[in-house]
Amino acid sequence: MAKNQKSYTPEFKQQIVDLYLAGGTSYPKLEREYGVNRSTISGWVKQLSLMKVFEDKTVTLKEFKALQKEVQRLKIENEILKKATAIFAKEQ
Repeated sequence: MAKNQKSYTPEFKQQIVDLYLAGGTSYPKLEREYGVNRSTISGWVKQLSLMKVFEDKTVTLKEFKALQKEVQRLKIENEILKKATAIFAKEQ
């Protein structure tokens, strides 16, 4: 990590995102009030905003991407198991 790079707590990041999403608080205003770069705030909003995946379920973009990665991994494992099952079935 760079020497001058600031580190923010997850709670602080979520607070900034909540202020932005509540409306009435723009990126420039948040930038001036909290001293956080506009692009940094924008990234937090993208990462921490909730996405509706079911009627009663929401996840963040980060969680959604992790779930997509897990699904892809499981698909690959499933294909490997199918091939292994076919090989073992031929041997018997």
